[in-house]
Amino acid sequence: MKIKAYEALGIDAAKAVETALKVPISIHCWQADDVAGLESGGAAADSGGIKSTGNYPGKARNGDEMRADLEKVMSLVPGTHRVNLHAFYAEFPGKKEDRDGMDVAHFQRWIDWAKGRKISLDFNPTYFAHPKADAFTLSSADEEVRKFWVRHGIGSRKIAAAIGKFQGDACVNNHWVPDGLKDLPGDRWSPRARLAKSYDEIFAAKVADEKMCLDAVEPKLFGIGSEEYVVGSMEFYSSYALSRKKLLCLDMGHFHPTEGIADKLSALLQFHGGLLLHTSRPIRWDSDHVVLFDDATRAVFHEVGSGQAWNRVKIALDYFDASINRIAAYVIGIRATRKAILSSMLTPHSELARLQKEGKGAQRLALLERLKVMPFGEVWDSCCEQAGVAGEADWIQEAEAYENKVLTKRI
Repeated sequence: MKIKAYEALGIDAAKAVETALKVPISIHCWQADDVAGLESGGAAADSGGIKSTGNYPGKARNGDEMRADLEKVMSLVPGTHRVNLHAFYAEFPGKKEDRDGMDVAHFQRWIDWAKGRKISLDFNPTYFAHPKADAFTLSSADEEVRKFWVRHGIGSRKIAAAIGKFQGDACVNNHWVPDGLKDLPGDRWSPRARLAKSYDEIFAAKVADEKMCLDAVEPKLFGIGSEEYVVGSMEFYSSYALSRKKLLCLDMGHFHPTEGIADKLSALLQFHGGLLLHTSRPIRWDSDHVVLFDDATRAVFHEVGSGQAWNRVKIALDYFDASINRIAAYVIGIRATRKAILSSMLTPHSELARLQKEGKGAQRLALLERLKVMPFGEVWDSCCEQAGVAGEADWIQEAEAYENKVLTKRI
């Protein structure tokens, strides 16, 4: 594939497609069931700032339906993919265990399924949607509650390490807690001290193979019920991750809705070994709308490409829109993320850097504007064709057919 417009910029479009298809995107399982988990009998999570909005028919009701939906999704999106699990998607062959008693056996069906699909899994402890998840979990002043969640965190690391060993590929294990307060706190210091203490205890516990568990910690600006004070702020987690040599996770929906995270990448990666990126989309508040191929998404991956940081960044999705067909929600968001990756691969980053270095500001802006009208769609269609998936105009018909055949039968 040769496209003159890109050749003129010294860009090999065929190579860009090939490289973009190899970048893994970890698909979040919780879009399939509105963040309900498999513990509650289908009731969506509504605690810790987690709230899925909408009631579109056809959501997955169990692990088998989730896996079937994910298989359909992966048949409609190009590129390399992983699947990201939360702990409350455990499946118990016998006695049900509480969060602090889970082990890798409770995820064996997921592991076997992933092996059959030749994909890898990632993991997350679930510190919300539980009777012991009130305003505080790992930062709780109630020592019994705090220790319960520490045990869950330790267990999640053991599960992630076991998954990683089984698949021969490190499992990213991302920690996010909902801890915070709706209104002005009387003490901001103690919860943060307890949160640091809890994580230190979690990470001090040994797992079978540390290299197979790649821990990340995730900050947030605010959430429902924690509008005034979030214990795990950006400053807290950036400092913690840097000092403890953990991955820092940046979720695009966890900052002020008018704030982009693209500029943070080049700053943080001067000091951090790596980052976990959660692509999501806030609108006025963090409700994690379906990711689009918009300026914010493009800017994030432009920066990854600009710094050639592809091997230092892990990419995952995190949104849960229940207002539309969930298969379509998945596909739109995954394809948008892959488009942004490809767009970055088609950008002459070295030329932009040269123009900046030489003080040619007008030429730099002119090139950035030129890139906006390049024949990107032609390259994207080639990307889909090469991956053997439906093109941009055709995949929605397949999603509709699946809805009519499968999703409408779920009551």
